[in-house]
Parts: sequence; C-alpha cells; structure tokens
Amino acid sequence: MAEEIFDVVDEEDRIIGEARRDQVHGNPLLIHRVVHVLVFNRDHELYLQKRAATKDVQPGKWDTSVGGHVDKGESYEDAAIREMEEELGIRGAQLDFLYKYRHINDFESEYVSTYSCVWDGAITPSPEEIETGGFWNLCDIAAKADTGIFTPNFLDEITRYQNYIRPN
Repeated sequence: MAEEIFDVVDEEDRIIGEARRDQVHGNPLLIHRVVHVLVFNRDHELYLQKRAATKDVQPGKWDTSVGGHVDKGESYEDAAIREMEEELGIRGAQLDFLYKYRHINDFESEYVSTYSCVWDGAITPSPEEIETGGFWNLCDIAAKADTGIFTPNFLDEITRYQNYIRPN
C-alpha cells in the first residue's frame, strides 16, 4: 500500500503543507481534511459501518456510513466519491453537500465536509475496512448513543446532522 500523504491546512482550511498519515494521527496541531457521507435509504434509515478490528482508529466500533481522508491535492467532493466506492462499492450516487466543520480531539484535528445521499442499490463493504454494516433507524441510534458501541466522531456527526435538519 502506498504511503498516504495529506494536505495540512490552517484554521481557515487553507493548505499550508503536507504530512503523512502517521504524522497527522497523534498530532492535533496538524489539521487535515476528511469527508463523511451519510448514506440513507428511501425509508430514511442511515447506513452504518462497523469498523474492522484491524483499523488504527476506533476498531470494532459503529461509524458513519462513509468516512475517509482527503488525499493531497484532492477536492472534498472527489474524496467523497472515491471513498463511497472504496468502502461500500457505491458508484453514481447523487451527493448533496450538507456542512463543513472542524473536529478536534486529543488524537487529531480535522476539517470535515459532510455529504449525504439516498441509495437503495447494492452495498458491498470493503472487508479490509469494514466488519459489517447495515441500515439503522435514527431513533435506534439515539437509544444506543450512550452504550459505547459508536465512535465518538460518529456521535459528534449525528448530533451535527440532527441540528442541521432541525435547527434550534
């Protein structure tokens, strides 16, 4: 596998350099770009993936439908399209941009662009990245939010999504 190189950005999401994956993970001072795609079916259930046990971040936890890093020189939208195909085998879905935010924790700092799509076609999870997956009712996700089965990033994302669709 080729070494992954990401753009490093400033607080305004302007490119200021580049770094390897192993450099940005574990160093919250190196802000890098990430995409999330919320994949819904026509019944408005959200597809979640259970991360493979071999993942370096949050192995074995339920996570956003699609999530991945934006490669050096790649646009957010191109990364979302690439990640949907790599992770779930989805091609040709209509993406809708929802919002962008900065996510910071003790491990890393990311600029996240979130997209959504409706997909009722075949889903073929990548066995290297995903243990299993399935569609969840949003109420079931809310009921299990405090059980420790979800990644903290997903819990942050679903809260942002709920606020986006139902602003205060």
